Amino acid sequence: MRGKRVAVGLSGGMDSVVLLHLMRRLAPRLGYKLSAIHVNHGLSPNARDWQKFCSRFCLDLGVPFKATKVKVVKRSHGLEAAAREARRAAFAKASVDAIALAHHLDDQAETVLFNLLRGAGLAGASGMPAAGKLGRKQLLRPLLGVPRAAMREYALTHRLAWIEDESNRDETLTRNFIRRRVGPLLEQKFPRWRESLARAARHFSSLELDSQKLLRSYLKGRGLRVPSEAKLLEMLKQLGSGSAQIAHDGIVLRRYREKVFLTNPKTPQAFKPQTWKGEADLELPELGGSLHFRKVRGQGIDRSLLKAGKFQVRLRSGGERLQPDARRPRRTLKNLFQEAGVPPWERERLPLLYRGGELVWVPGLGVDVTCRAGVGVSGIVPEWRPLARQGA
Repeated sequence: MRGKRVAVGLSGGMDSVVLLHLMRRLAPRLGYKLSAIHVNHGLSPNARDWQKFCSRFCLDLGVPFKATKVKVVKRSHGLEAAAREARRAAFAKASVDAIALAHHLDDQAETVLFNLLRGAGLAGASGMPAAGKLGRKQLLRPLLGVPRAAMREYALTHRLAWIEDESNRDETLTRNFIRRRVGPLLEQKFPRWRESLARAARHFSSLELDSQKLLRSYLKGRGLRVPSEAKLLEMLKQLGSGSAQIAHDGIVLRRYREKVFLTNPKTPQAFKPQTWKGEADLELPELGGSLHFRKVRGQGIDRSLLKAGKFQVRLRSGGERLQPDARRPRRTLKNLFQEAGVPPWERERLPLLYRGGELVWVPGLGVDVTCRAGVGVSGIVPEWRPLARQGA
């Protein structure tokens, strides 16, 4: 960081006071240009006093100081998250090369636990990175491995003053509840729970990097444009939710049961039932594929049924049942599709083969036992050949 402009995000609390004091001591040796930024959210009646405290503290240290007032707009994700967004936006506008934040080991452990409890994916379980990006700036957390107790000891040793945010006592805020109630309870049984969660976060972070490489390789291997690092991270985050539909380079990425699928974003074409008269191939462009029928013996659809009834290809309408296994009862397609791992968005556009009003065959599930060719009997095995389905 020699020669770089580094600003500490200074709230006036113990953590940021310790970070600024420590970085002021190290600046001459490491050669960076230090300053401090205070973001005034205006949410507390004491906000003006906090800004004055930060200004005086920087004056005593001889560190350039800037205060920025922001307007926090509460959204659906809560006031705390809205304040964090406003703060990051203010940091992003600062004329510096890097922003240093005072997150420490306890913050990391609490963040990982909070993210796991709300069902976050791999990115959430990775916690906060020690070094990252905020726009074109570096975002640094140099004290991420230091416990809160050690920082308090440092503050007391150097006789540092700090302010207490009254909102830190509000246990209706999830993070405060974890810090004040859950943390002490965990410590009774697991004294090193913070270190353990931080270590787990590092493992998850390593897995996330591997996931980035895999997704980048997956897209590139299918002739698609490789997104920027920021877009790639966002795609992984959305895919981790399990119900994402991510538009990218003319396709839509979806996830189902740990697999990623590339799907067509175009509105599906209307499909009218088509008659099958026994031909070897039946083109179904509206469904994006074709049916191929292979002649065999002892399996598939009994060929004699072609003479006895009219076969039609139709789409699913709801309530259909099939018995592909003689050892099990007739079941709904919904249950059979779930068991076979057929993605939900494909189920409504699969060609179903009927004989009159009787469902005979379903792609991925097989032939109904009532229409199956017996041992040595001539049969036909249908095969659905889609053009666009890709999964990995």
